[in-house]
Formats: sequence, structure tokens, C-alpha cells
Amino acid sequence: MGNKTSQDSDVSFIQALAELLRANDLTELQVKRDYAENDSLNVRVSRQIQAAPAPQQPIMAQAPAPAASAQMQAPAATAPADPAAHPGAVTSPMVGTVYMAAEPGAAAFVSTGSTVKEGDTLLIIEAMKTMNHIPAPRAGTVKRILVEDGGPVEFGAPLMIIE
Repeated sequence: MGNKTSQDSDVSFIQALAELLRANDLTELQVKRDYAENDSLNVRVSRQIQAAPAPQQPIMAQAPAPAASAQMQAPAATAPADPAAHPGAVTSPMVGTVYMAAEPGAAAFVSTGSTVKEGDTLLIIEAMKTMNHIPAPRAGTVKRILVEDGGPVEFGAPLMIIE
């Protein structure tokens, strides 16, 4: 088996994988390194991610409720304070990073109180270096924005409320 130096490099490698996991908002990463015959390193790094980005919004009084219900695996229908259960909720079609404007320093696509038409771009979600424009599913007024610019978003997480 390996000596102290290879153990140190293995530890550094595992720490780098953990950082990669966190930085790219991944839930699991598995790597196998073959050094020589009968000498390999098989690493699986995983983490649990809280599904609701809402607790980052200090303005929302209901923010702790959806996070708690998500951690307990309760159905969304049992938590009326959950923004995802709102009939006007626009949910994320993917995992990625939210951008409220086309580029840094530009005006946001929408803000609270904006009137939108069906198909208008609400925001962008970057996933795997691809910018995905998220369209309004219906016409209405933006009542609440539930995500932060530059923040991570999970599949199915509520992005905003349009009524």
C-alpha cells in the first residue's frame, strides 16, 4: 500500500473533491484512482442539500416553515405557507445558479410589481455553463421574488409568484 506522502496527497485530493462538490452545488461525486496493481483509491463524496433557497430571504416571515417541512419530507400540500404550493408559483425546471439580469450591472428582467406577458423572460438559470432563460408561464403581476441574484436553486424550487 501507499506511504505517508501518498496518504497526504489522497487527503488533499479528497478535500479538493469536497470543495468541487460545494462550489458546483453537486450532491454526489465518485472517483476511482488506480495507482498500481492492487493499489487504488475509490472515493465517494456526498452531501445533503436543503431544498428551499427561501431561508436566505430575511424579508419573508414564512421562510422557516418551508425549510422545516422540506427537511421532514412532508408533502408540500400540508404546508400552506410553502411558496411552492401557491397557485401562482413559478418553479425551477432545473438545478443551477439564478441571475436576475442579462449581465452584471444590467437592469433586472423583472421586479416585485412588474407586469409580465406569457413568455417574457423572468430570470436566467445557469446550468453547466448554459444560460437558460426562464419564461413567464402566464401573464400577470410579479407579487414575490423568492430567489437571490447569483444564488443556487434546486429543481422544483419556487422562483417567484405571479398573479
